[in-house]
Amino acid sequence: MIPISESLSVQDSQRLFDLNQYIENARDNFLGYPVSKDFDYSEINHFFKYPINNLGDPFENCTYKVQTHELEIEVVGFFAKLFRADPKDYWGYVTNGSSESNLYGLYLARELHPKAIVYYSESAHYSIRKNIHLLNIPSIAIRSQENGEIDYDDFENTLKLNRNKPAIVLATFGTTMKEAKDDVSKIKNILKKLAIQDNYIHCDAALSGSYGAFMQPRLPFDFMDGAESISISGHKFIGSPIPTGIIITKRSNRDRISKGISYIGSLDTTISGSRNGHCPLFLWYAIKKLGVEGLKKRYLHSLEVAEYCEQRLKTIGIPAWRNPNSITVIFPKTNEEIKLKWQLATQGDISHIICMPNVTIQQIDLFIYDIENCTENPDEMTEFTW
Repeated sequence: MIPISESLSVQDSQRLFDLNQYIENARDNFLGYPVSKDFDYSEINHFFKYPINNLGDPFENCTYKVQTHELEIEVVGFFAKLFRADPKDYWGYVTNGSSESNLYGLYLARELHPKAIVYYSESAHYSIRKNIHLLNIPSIAIRSQENGEIDYDDFENTLKLNRNKPAIVLATFGTTMKEAKDDVSKIKNILKKLAIQDNYIHCDAALSGSYGAFMQPRLPFDFMDGAESISISGHKFIGSPIPTGIIITKRSNRDRISKGISYIGSLDTTISGSRNGHCPLFLWYAIKKLGVEGLKKRYLHSLEVAEYCEQRLKTIGIPAWRNPNSITVIFPKTNEEIKLKWQLATQGDISHIICMPNVTIQQIDLFIYDIENCTENPDEMTEFTW
């Protein structure tokens, strides 16, 4: 029960109560979006009373001291190691989400190669097109294969037409709808084959990057495979009450664009000035509790539930499928009743379930039950209002 606020009117207190009920109901009934909800940060809730602002470069001193730079550096180091970055040449920071992380990767690439063309798959996240537009970089969309992975033949043929220009490639490791994974090694080899020496590969690994190191067989996506920068989300696989992300790149590349700012006594190397200082704290807390083995365990659980979901759907005659190592189950789009109740992301003629670490076999069974017993009666749709 949410207590009535002493500082608000009864009406406004009721609105907060209703909002809490609405959000709680919505949280308990979604399967279609990559958001983990099994986090518990109650042990560090007291930090919300501080105006934590991680302005400036986390690796540099700053005159503003109400910050969590030290923990942010540890978070960056944890994922730099997981992504096999050079231990002597990595850098990064905690962002507001993968859209900002991708923007930074493209911004850095543009500064290094101002005359380049960006190549990206038509299955890339919608924010990629927006970021390219914001940065005003010439770009070419490459066809996708049926499974959502980039079409390497189309990519190579398109590159041949522009061999005289530097290439920025936006690879996606886990596409939005099908969790397809572009092979960074293949992309790197094509660039090498065509002798395009001025190139930059940014890997958008918003969802799948968090567990990419645990996949068997392993799929190429990290720094040793040819990436120059990698972005992941923090609120997806790990879980956070606030949307957040991480960008990891090479320090040597960052050094070529950094500028000193006397006002804050630090370097201007990030997209935003003021940055959320609580999110690095959440991520640090999570990785300290989980560790590498904990993240791997979360992935193996999700993979097991995804395999179960795929087979259960097939058992009732629905042609479900998954990409290799994927926790996303794709199937023909459902009717509105099922879509609204379970908050299923739908595009064109397909829907999907993303088996995040909090998704259980019992939830999948309830979903299957609803499909088998769906009335398709609009009056019986499950919606939440407040």
